[in-house]
Amino acid sequence: MTNEPVNRLELRGVTKAFPGVIANDTVSFAVKPGEIHALLGENGAGKSTLVKMIYGIMQPDSGEILLNDQVQYIPNPKAARGMGVGMVFQHFSLFEAMTVLENIALGLDDNISHAELERRIADVLHEYGLSLDPHRIVSTLSVGERQRIEIVRALLLNPRLLIMDEPTSVLTPQEVGQLFETLRALSKSGCSILYISHKLHEIQELCEAATILRGGKVVGECDPKKESSRSMAEMMIGASLKSVEKDGGRKFGDAKFVVTSLTLPGEGDFGVPLNDISFTVRAGEIFGIAGVAGNGQNELLLALSGEVTSDTGDAVMLDGEPIGAHGTTPRRFVGLCAVPEERNGHGAVPDFTLCDNAILTARNRKNMVNYGVINSSIAMGYTEDVIEKFSVKTTGPTSTAGSLSGGNLQKYIMGREIMQTPEVLVVSQPTWGVDAGAAAAIHQALVDLAEGGSAIVVISQDLDELLAICDHMAVINEGRLSKTHNVGEVSIDEIGLLMGGVHGDPFATAEMTEAVHAH
Repeated sequence: MTNEPVNRLELRGVTKAFPGVIANDTVSFAVKPGEIHALLGENGAGKSTLVKMIYGIMQPDSGEILLNDQVQYIPNPKAARGMGVGMVFQHFSLFEAMTVLENIALGLDDNISHAELERRIADVLHEYGLSLDPHRIVSTLSVGERQRIEIVRALLLNPRLLIMDEPTSVLTPQEVGQLFETLRALSKSGCSILYISHKLHEIQELCEAATILRGGKVVGECDPKKESSRSMAEMMIGASLKSVEKDGGRKFGDAKFVVTSLTLPGEGDFGVPLNDISFTVRAGEIFGIAGVAGNGQNELLLALSGEVTSDTGDAVMLDGEPIGAHGTTPRRFVGLCAVPEERNGHGAVPDFTLCDNAILTARNRKNMVNYGVINSSIAMGYTEDVIEKFSVKTTGPTSTAGSLSGGNLQKYIMGREIMQTPEVLVVSQPTWGVDAGAAAAIHQALVDLAEGGSAIVVISQDLDELLAICDHMAVINEGRLSKTHNVGEVSIDEIGLLMGGVHGDPFATAEMTEAVHAH
């Protein structure tokens, strides 16, 4: 191409400090036109701060940002978009009371009619194979569906540099394949992509170059196609990565957690009704539930944790006791702990301290309350134990939950529940947004808990996670659960097809499996 710049994006010595922490320390790297370039680093490495500066949300204290070989001052995101920079955020900037269409319109700088916008959205959805109803109210959407809004909004602007922060955490393997095809097509047209993901096998498959950050500094660059997931993870954490150690020959105990014909209406206009859900988890077993966001996972977690109760008590049984009609507190009394998908506001109260957040869920199992009076020294001690054991980066138990990064808050909430050694633990997205080292530590803690005799249910969109730690798994689609599969005997293609909605019809499944193998 004529007049093509040498670099689409270049950073020269970019530094950004906040009180008590240098987020980015003289960071320099470049992204060429049409290059798909990974930005790798563990939680707190400085990736988010860096891309916020490229997108004009904050300004560097020193250093230069060049776009198309020109030094640029990027005062705000509107200016960034005007310079051809688009961004898909991990944490969504959406108005919950408005529709998908209204939210996308707010994110565009041009004034176009709703009819024209709807036509353009339909084109992007079709091209990317994504499903999204433009007229749905955002508050009724799952986390995954909300992320699709951000992706569509960015692509409508035809960017020359597209920044993507964890874009595939909500897609089936087949949809990830489609997205990658589109990203490759975008890159062929000259659009550069700066890609942040904790899924290192995706980085290997998609990206042509990678810059690795640790502690705010660039510590290396590599060609992901010449590295293993493990070697990249070890570059990120600066240490060797522990593999999850699982006792392959362990025996399961009796049925501990039994769900039978659990059927519940969906919440509100757009909630997914649960239809005849049945499964059994034995003592010592990890049972996985895969699925694309918005297929009833949130409703299932609420029904299992007791936030939504069933008319029939024996729809949910723990150690032979019917608990389906019990709320959350009586379920916690008999040993059921839960971690919801949404950590900020549901898993933790952002304005409460970590210690107060521990009291909210661990007060009974950890004997923090005597005759109605909170024993603050026990609560503080427990919180400190969680922070230490799960390597939570924070100034201490009196920090507010909202002051932690997303990955550190996730580590804290997981630790707070796991360290109660529950009889049954139900978790949704256990490693959402945490880096490879922390994910391995959480996986090991779940495996250790199961080996101690707990029954664990893991609801996740990350197939690799489920295949790594689960003994058996099923797939949820439109509020129905597939039959249970032995993890050692199931293929990723089969699970992906079930996630996409092919189950119940053996002929359809066979045909589609053949179609997949034909590719």
